[in-house]
Amino acid sequence: MRSRYLFLFSLCFLLLIGLPLLAQNSNSGLQIYAIDVEGGQATLLVTPNGQSMLVDTGWPGFENRDADRIVAAMKLAGVQQIDYLLITHYHRDHVGGIAQLADKVKIVNFIDHGPNLEDADQTRDGYKAYEAAVAKENGKRLTVKPGDKVPVPGLDVQVLTAAREHIANPLPGAGQPNAFCASEPAPPDDVTENPASLGVLVSFGKFRFLDLGDLTKQKEVELMCPNNRIGKVDVFLVSHHGLFQSNSKSLVHAIHPRVAIMNNGPKKGGSPEAWQIVHDSPGLEDLWQLHYAIDSDKSHNSTNNVIANLNDVDGNYIKVVAKQDGSFVVSNSRNNFQKTYAEPKRNPADFGRLPAPAGFDYPKAAIDTITGQYEKPADSRGIEQAASMVAASPLRPTSLN
Repeated sequence: MRSRYLFLFSLCFLLLIGLPLLAQNSNSGLQIYAIDVEGGQATLLVTPNGQSMLVDTGWPGFENRDADRIVAAMKLAGVQQIDYLLITHYHRDHVGGIAQLADKVKIVNFIDHGPNLEDADQTRDGYKAYEAAVAKENGKRLTVKPGDKVPVPGLDVQVLTAAREHIANPLPGAGQPNAFCASEPAPPDDVTENPASLGVLVSFGKFRFLDLGDLTKQKEVELMCPNNRIGKVDVFLVSHHGLFQSNSKSLVHAIHPRVAIMNNGPKKGGSPEAWQIVHDSPGLEDLWQLHYAIDSDKSHNSTNNVIANLNDVDGNYIKVVAKQDGSFVVSNSRNNFQKTYAEPKRNPADFGRLPAPAGFDYPKAAIDTITGQYEKPADSRGIEQAASMVAASPLRPTSLN
């Protein structure tokens, strides 16, 4: 009898301890670390189930600085290996740290846009280092094209751009005319690796995170004009470290981000022109920065609370934790400042949730109703009203698919 009571007591104790931990794990979200690699890129994503995807590896040299910062972020996220390493392009601030990182952690899968497309020594060297790392790790290499998906369990990682190409058809819910295209100046040609960037949209439930690497304006306009092929996003990793060669209004204003994160360095990126375009994006709630842009001015830097690195002491990161309902929290490791962004109201771009057969347009009145719901709390009457408008109107075959 005594052993039976002891067993029941032990079982209750384990349940009291284990159930909260289980609940915590089941409710944990997608973690995104914007790691400070001083004006390069290294962005770590970790799912609640511990699957990891790293986008780029920062710079070479600097006594393993960037590799060490990536490993530190991995420890904070609770992972010991990189399941998927996605290289956007072969400039040294994106692929340069790959050899040092491969010496420190296991990399399982390598994702890229294919061979180097720039006639320059730095990209030839970067591509050579990348191929050497794939061989050293005996990893699986996957070269992707627009429309493909990166098979990260627990995430929907849609390839939008790669090797100077882009998706031909809009994503579900997107495809509306882009009003910002008409005033967009003709962008210059770019023959570097930047327009070859492998860009992805990462979806976790309703949460959407956009990272287009260093995609420049010419390819942004091709992707977004005359129709918006992406739709709207929650978090936008500002392209090209906030340089003006990228970040056209036709992209930044059309995707309507709630939050933007600029992975600039103290003296690289964060140009006043690009900063202003991002800052003025319709509906933007906050623009977070990895560094205070020294070469800019105070009016073209965000408030100190949302800047991770202010002075000579670097290495602080910005972290996002997103839930499947579309809500997320962004925090600054320098000062522990954090802000919660609530579950978004109904997105007017996602008309696929209206009750109508697939492959048909919706009448303008129904679209206006749903758009209105986005600006104020939704209720069931609004949904019923939209449904009745659809039912009462002749449906037309869509020209967007």
